[in-house]
Amino acid sequence: MSHAHAAGLQQFKNQVGLKFQLYNSLFTALPFHRIERTGILLSLLLTNCEDGFRKNMSPTEILEDFFKRHTGFHSEQEQLDLLFRFVQYAERQIVLFDALEDASFREVNDMQGIGTIKQLINDAVGSAKQKELIDKLSDYEIRLVLTAHPTQFYPGSVLGIINDLAKALAENNTAQINTYLQQLGKTPFLKRQKPTPFDEAVSLIWYLENVFYAAAGKIFASIKNALDLDPLNTPPMIRMGFWPGGDRDGNPFVTTETTLKVAAALRGSIIKCYYLDVRKLKRRLTFKGVDHLLAALEQKLYDNIFIPGYTTSLTQEEILNALQEIRNILIYQHNGLFVQQVESLIGRVQLFGLHFASLDVRQDSSMHHKVLQTLKNKEEKLNFELLPDFKVNDALIAEESIVKDTLETMKAIRSIQQMNGEAGCHRYIISQCQSADQVLEVMQLFHISGWEPSELNIDIVPLFETIDDLTHAGDIMRQLYEHPLYATHLKRRKKKQTIMLGFSDGTKDGGYLMANWSIYKAKEALTQLSRQYEVDVIFFDGRGGPPARGGGKTHKFYASMGKNISNKEIQLTVQGQTVSSNFGTTDAAQYNMEQLLSAGISNDLFTGGRKEFSEAEEMLIQELSEKSYESYIALKEHPYFMQYLVETSPLRFYSDTNIASRPTKRGTSTRLELKDLRAIPYVGAWSQLKQNVTGYYGLGTALQQMDAAGKFSMVQDLYRQSLFIKTLIDNCEMAMKKCYFPLTAYMADHPVYGVIWNMIFEEYELTKKYILKLSGKKELMEDYPVDALSVQMRERIVLPLITIQQFALAQYRAMQESRKKNELLPVYEKLIIRSSFGIINAARNSA
Repeated sequence: MSHAHAAGLQQFKNQVGLKFQLYNSLFTALPFHRIERTGILLSLLLTNCEDGFRKNMSPTEILEDFFKRHTGFHSEQEQLDLLFRFVQYAERQIVLFDALEDASFREVNDMQGIGTIKQLINDAVGSAKQKELIDKLSDYEIRLVLTAHPTQFYPGSVLGIINDLAKALAENNTAQINTYLQQLGKTPFLKRQKPTPFDEAVSLIWYLENVFYAAAGKIFASIKNALDLDPLNTPPMIRMGFWPGGDRDGNPFVTTETTLKVAAALRGSIIKCYYLDVRKLKRRLTFKGVDHLLAALEQKLYDNIFIPGYTTSLTQEEILNALQEIRNILIYQHNGLFVQQVESLIGRVQLFGLHFASLDVRQDSSMHHKVLQTLKNKEEKLNFELLPDFKVNDALIAEESIVKDTLETMKAIRSIQQMNGEAGCHRYIISQCQSADQVLEVMQLFHISGWEPSELNIDIVPLFETIDDLTHAGDIMRQLYEHPLYATHLKRRKKKQTIMLGFSDGTKDGGYLMANWSIYKAKEALTQLSRQYEVDVIFFDGRGGPPARGGGKTHKFYASMGKNISNKEIQLTVQGQTVSSNFGTTDAAQYNMEQLLSAGISNDLFTGGRKEFSEAEEMLIQELSEKSYESYIALKEHPYFMQYLVETSPLRFYSDTNIASRPTKRGTSTRLELKDLRAIPYVGAWSQLKQNVTGYYGLGTALQQMDAAGKFSMVQDLYRQSLFIKTLIDNCEMAMKKCYFPLTAYMADHPVYGVIWNMIFEEYELTKKYILKLSGKKELMEDYPVDALSVQMRERIVLPLITIQQFALAQYRAMQESRKKNELLPVYEKLIIRSSFGIINAARNSA
């Protein structure tokens, strides 16, 4: 273990492990009904779970034994009441653990170590490459796109408590901590109603205001200061994107009105941030010549926030001009006093403009086709200049509301650009994009909605998701690059083409290894093709929290990309829990953004350029991927596979958790079909089963077959030499570390589920055996001791919850199978849903 790892581990034990034991004891002293007894009984249940699973007992047997030995409860209702109290207690333990990790972030992580901007600049200075670094930064940026995908179970009120609790914990303010824990005890975790898309937007705007505004501003200022860059003309290297209110793919609740309302909220929010900063500056800049300029700017910002009708009377340029005038007066008349504070605000205005984050619009490709069909049906003479061979199909007609919303949304983009600047909304993403015509259909709809081709300042972004889509992506883009009208459009967009690649659906479709390798190869092919047509291609990765959805050690993936892959920008979605776990505090956000910035630069500058795979290595990875894919498909196509997932996990209850505005599945059928199921509930269900199939399945079989063919030493060489393969395996280990098969071992002999359970368990054991053989380690995640201990502690807190959930699922199944009316059936259903919250929150990147 390295010195840095050892130091971080010791800090984690002191700042998180010990403090958790200490402050956890405060819970039992809180003045709530029967809380002391609840806390004591929960610790007894944890011991019962650990002992019971060691003895191969089922969750039902463990809980029956617990009630018999430790309680006097005989009625089912009394027992259920206690289980609900356990769920509430454990949820609050998880909040305490989250807050402790947030509070200790700076102590546990080296804020000036590998992957940070400080280290990057030191390396550049040490190797006399400052000029190369400055050149690279002038044409490089990262874009973090916040999405409202349903993986965040904490309501806003609880997120606020976590934030305040973390500050009190960092200061060891016991009295304050005790007060916040009392508040936590009184604050409901349950959302009574589904959030609206606007509610989701407001939740994420909180992070923009309270975290990203400060963190991105600090990074931008530190880079400019350290490299002595022009404070007024350095291009922004960090951009924020935003999906809530713009993403209507499968979400019927997002309307044009929502989109406009969210754009206005983003504008109002960033102006409020500037207003508060100007107020702080006023306390320092009390000098002659600048005070009246600052007061005038303050008044303009105030009017834009509080007086209706002022929304178009302020521009980014106007704010910058005022601040630059103030800066010049400070330099030439006041010896540069407080000029850094003014330059810091200038930097933030450069980063965030009047839009704060760019609002992306996204819709499923099939909807555009239906809208055009409907329009053509209404008016046969309607001319589609981009689609001369368009054929009418009466079966594909869109609802009038969809037609209206599609065209009005395209018109609304113009209004948003006028209000927030072009950066406010300039991308239209096409989900399930499977042909060049589907891109041209969107262009056609923009023309119909009133945009002249010569003024269409919108980037049209195809999203390729399944393994099949990724394979055909190159052909689709070639057709577009050669289409005269699309080529003209690209020329107006400075020959930049953004392409989105979906990790989540790719993994659901083809398994972990095949999805990641297919995306890597698609990026290579699309880069080569785009270079042929002199187009700058930018990849936008649709990543989720867990490795199964492109998450995990994300920055290492970007550091591992070969030189045959475009590297001008890193763009990725930041979803649900990943927002709060990786970017929940200013320290965490700054650290993780710096890691991403550094990942795309350091390889080019300091390791002799990015490496590409040799032909033999590519063939080896392809063979591994294919063998892994075959194994995953065999599981997925088993006739009992979907039944197993629906019946043994909380999948069917996802839509009842009230965590998101959009449905669990695409399509309108009442039956859950794998093809319609969204990746988030699919991955999340495996996570709550503690089987995490999508994070490793097929890899063990593939490695075993390579071993049998005498190729294992070649795979070992590849693992040692390739950061891409090493990162894939590291992330796989994280997914496996969160598995716990004793929870569901009672299914091993089940007449229906047994065959699936055994297939998954055997593949897990095989994968673990071969990963450890590959790495030469004794334990999973041995290279990440802090992360491993965090997972271990979280999994222990959550063990009673997953036991309760499996018990409730077993009771629910039994009641349904008996077909007798039982008044407790909805109570068990509620218990399953309530357990989900804590289980998902504890995992931090589980869906």
